[in-house]
Amino acid sequence: MSKVATQNKMEAIEMKRDVYQMVINGERVDSESKETFTTYNPATGKPLAQVAKATTADAERAVEAARNAFDNGKWKKYPVNKRARVMNKIASIMRSRFNELVELEVLNSGKSLVAAQGQVMQSIEDFEFYAGAIVGHRGTVNNMPGGFFNYSQNEPVGVCAQIIPWNYPMMMAAWKIAPAIAVGCSVVIKPASLTPLTAIVLTEICHEAGVPEGVVNIVPGPGALIGDYLVENPNVDKVAFTGSTPTGKDIMQKASQTLKRLTLELGGKSPNLVFEDADIDGAVAGSLFGIFYNTGQSCEARSRLYVHEDIYDEFMEKFVEKTKQLKLGDPLDKGTHLGSIVSRGQLEVIDGYVKSAIEEGATVVTGGEELKLEGFEDGHWYAPTIITDVTPDMKVVREEIFGPVVVVQKFKDEKEAIKQANDTEFGLGSAIWTKDQGRATRVANQIQAGIVMVNCPFSAFPGTPFGGYKQSGFGRELCIETLDLYTEQKSILSYYGSKPVNPFGV
Repeated sequence: MSKVATQNKMEAIEMKRDVYQMVINGERVDSESKETFTTYNPATGKPLAQVAKATTADAERAVEAARNAFDNGKWKKYPVNKRARVMNKIASIMRSRFNELVELEVLNSGKSLVAAQGQVMQSIEDFEFYAGAIVGHRGTVNNMPGGFFNYSQNEPVGVCAQIIPWNYPMMMAAWKIAPAIAVGCSVVIKPASLTPLTAIVLTEICHEAGVPEGVVNIVPGPGALIGDYLVENPNVDKVAFTGSTPTGKDIMQKASQTLKRLTLELGGKSPNLVFEDADIDGAVAGSLFGIFYNTGQSCEARSRLYVHEDIYDEFMEKFVEKTKQLKLGDPLDKGTHLGSIVSRGQLEVIDGYVKSAIEEGATVVTGGEELKLEGFEDGHWYAPTIITDVTPDMKVVREEIFGPVVVVQKFKDEKEAIKQANDTEFGLGSAIWTKDQGRATRVANQIQAGIVMVNCPFSAFPGTPFGGYKQSGFGRELCIETLDLYTEQKSILSYYGSKPVNPFGV
């Protein structure tokens, strides 16, 4: 397809809807202030749509709608099979609109078509997974002394504020909405201002599928205003947040004032260990995906690459060669590997880290610069970057960059590899490449991370727990156990003996 044809196609898609409204109590509504903000196509730098800009009054309306739906509505009273049917209907509608959702995700985030297809598909599968999981989410009967009977039951925690990031707009919305409504909670979603569109559409789909009014609400707007308001609101029972560690700490502090339940999925600086017995071609391919998937804008990106000294030269020759072959360009082209950076601000952050590495004595082997692509000159593009000659104290080794930048170091043995892997305040993802299953098990058991990928580039499927150790947060998403994070456990203890219980004997 020619550049002109591609641009025309992108512009045609962009014209589908001029304004995206909030959804409160089952209705599309404007902001109380009537204000909107512009969301952009990062690949072109051009305006994409106007979005209703929520005020605190709008957030309060959303919380009130969610509170009323939970306290007085019928959703949490539905039999689980009925809720499951609605969840499957959501997935069915998403499947029927798959191409539309993928295109909108590409346009609003700048990610590649292939990445968006995988993420939208997983979003669909999330609803299908929790539709099945909720049917088996049961309480327990416990052993008691004679005459006593005790059972527990799981009850929805209540109103949940769900704050989602810009890097996986639809998938993160699905990860949070699906388990929450599966157990009977009501939610208020605060999407990232950079990428709110698919989360808004998903909220609309929920209502189309039969979710009652007030159960799923969405209020796009500034995080510092709307996010803080939701976190501090006493009528919100739980906060689920995916984003940076500093913001997570701030949310934790503010949520403590009302003892809200929390799920925090935060930053990462994930290690990728390549041992001397690894399948080198497989490790190269997996390492490419591990850092450059989603243009490196991923919390579990394997951004610290450690290679055994015996194979370092061979591995690096192939790794650099393959990196140079990666294609950047039209995000709607199936052959594109990397899309754009989400914003000018994020591109400048990435470039700042690379410049700091050079100033500290590191070597940029390839990349390390902003790109201007034909037909997308006003977009935000950064070359896939490999940095060597780094030391453990450098910023590029210590801090999360959130872009297509990987730092590479050598190690001499298993002990040193584990030490280097754990030398971080984060603990989200990690990867191991080796043919020795014993070594894989030993190393996996000693890495301080919530996710360990062995000879595998993928970090998550519906059903696999996703979450971190240390300052990468707590709580697990995407799995059956996530349902427990949206419920309270109630214990019911009763006595059925023939004689009254008289502890005091009076």
